[in-house]
Amino acid sequence: QVQLVESGGGLVQPGGSLRLSCTASGRIYRISAMRWYRQAPGHQRELVAVITDGSKTNYADSVKGRFATSQDNAKNTGYLKMNTLLPGDRAVYSCHADISVPSKWPANGAYWGPGTRVAVSS
Repeated sequence: QVQLVESGGGLVQPGGSLRLSCTASGRIYRISAMRWYRQAPGHQRELVAVITDGSKTNYADSVKGRFATSQDNAKNTGYLKMNTLLPGDRAVYSCHADISVPSKWPANGAYWGPGTRVAVSS
């Protein structure tokens, strides 16, 4: 019943910016944590950003200082703002969330979005 969908990916020049969003739909009580992963061809999936309880954030060293994640609780949406994009940032970006839902409350369910593609090229 609960689904996550990412949006905002696309083609950007090196040094450019994009903002990704991850919106949860369905019967939702609270998003307790949202994580952003990326995976490029030939590479392992990498955790790049986490936001917990709507405010506490952590970032991978590879994106620290360039990416910022946030959450809008009223819209059940998380964001990943990506600045100063580099060719190495090219990947499919996916969100993963721990969500409290009525059918499992107070326990969380874990959900994945299908991903959105980011390309960085001149």
